[in-house]
Formats: sequence, structure tokens, C-alpha cells
Amino acid sequence: MTDALRPMAKQRLYEQVLDRLRQYVAEGGLRAGDRLPPERDLAQRLGVSRASVKQAIVVLEVQGLVEARHGGGTYLVRDSLDTEPVERMVERRRRLPDVLEAREALETKLAELAAERRTDDDLAAMRSALAHMAEEIDAGGAGVEGDRRFHAAVTAAAHSALLAEFMRSIAEQIAESRTESLRQPGRPHRSLAQHRAILDAIADGRPRQAAAAMSRHVRTVAKVRLLDWDPEEDR
Repeated sequence: MTDALRPMAKQRLYEQVLDRLRQYVAEGGLRAGDRLPPERDLAQRLGVSRASVKQAIVVLEVQGLVEARHGGGTYLVRDSLDTEPVERMVERRRRLPDVLEAREALETKLAELAAERRTDDDLAAMRSALAHMAEEIDAGGAGVEGDRRFHAAVTAAAHSALLAEFMRSIAEQIAESRTESLRQPGRPHRSLAQHRAILDAIADGRPRQAAAAMSRHVRTVAKVRLLDWDPEEDR
């Protein structure tokens, strides 16, 4: 049986609110740092419930496009509200727990092995990666490339061809989880500090401590707003 004539999905009301907010920002020439109208005003002007507006704001927060300050309103983080399609977010939310589970299993062991097998060149690569990450953060970025280089250096330092192949097989999903984590407020600096703790344990040749530090780090990576978001809340 063909699936082409399956029932069409009904657009969520907050997705329509997202479209209107995107248009409002573009037509109004708003830029990063500008404040959106209060949720109550948006609900009245759009003729929808505050719940629908609130859910739209949550989606924008998850995507790192706005910052909702407690008691202080909602502010643009970027110059536009070019949002990722909600269905793509839903799919990413569905697979993220499995990716994080795999990362903890693999990377904890890789850190342990790295502490046993690392060479001076391996340590130099890790230090270089963290220096790059620090520079990215100081320049106002999230440190994504430095983060990628650090985890790649730890993988290389483990000198395990099979584990390295496993990591390559899920590289795209790992990159997705990295971006999701580093867009959380305050996360880049915290991640950098955790990386330094991992490096210290590896450099000191302490396998158990390196594994524990990596495990703590990946569990922090798992704490993202996306996993708290319920895409069906405003059907």
C-alpha cells in the first residue's frame, strides 16, 4: 500500500506564531540585542493564547536565536529568526539520547586508554585544541571547532583503531550533539574547564580519573534544553 495519501500533519499553532515572529523581526529591522514584545502583547496582537506564544519562544530558545531573561523579557541573540524546521528538531530530539549514550560508552573508554597510551605529540595536540577553543570563546564564539579537535585528539591518543572507527561512524551525530550542547547559555566556558580536567588526568597518566572526568563531561553535554521541550504541547 502506498503511503503517499496518508493524513497530512496539522501545523502546530506555535509554528504559525514562529512564522509571524520571523516576519516581524525582518520587517522591523530588529537586530541582536533588541527586545521582542512581551508574551501577553504578542498573544493579543496575534489572536492566540499565551501558551502558543510561550511555546514559540521556547523553540527559539532551543535554537539559540533568543534569550529569555527571567523577569526581563526576550531578546534577540542574532539578527534574524531563521529557524530550523520544527520537524527536523523533533527528529534530532528523538535520536539525541541514543547518541549521548553511545558517546559516554565510547569516549569514557577512550579517555581511559589515552591516559595509559598517550604520547608527547598526543598531549601537544590536546593542548593545541584547548588553546583554539579558548580563542574561539574569547572572540564570542561557542568553541565548536576547538571542542571537535580536543575530542579527536583524545580519540587519537587512545591508539585504538577499532574504537576510532566507531567514533568516525557516528561523527555526524556527535557533531550535532556538540552544537546542541555548546549553544546552551554559559556552556562553552564550562565545557572548556571540563576538557582541561580531562587533559590533566590524561597527562598525569591516571586512567580512572580520566574516564570519570570524561563521563562527567558527556553527562553535562546531555543537559540541553531540547530534551526538555515537548513538541506536541500546543497541537
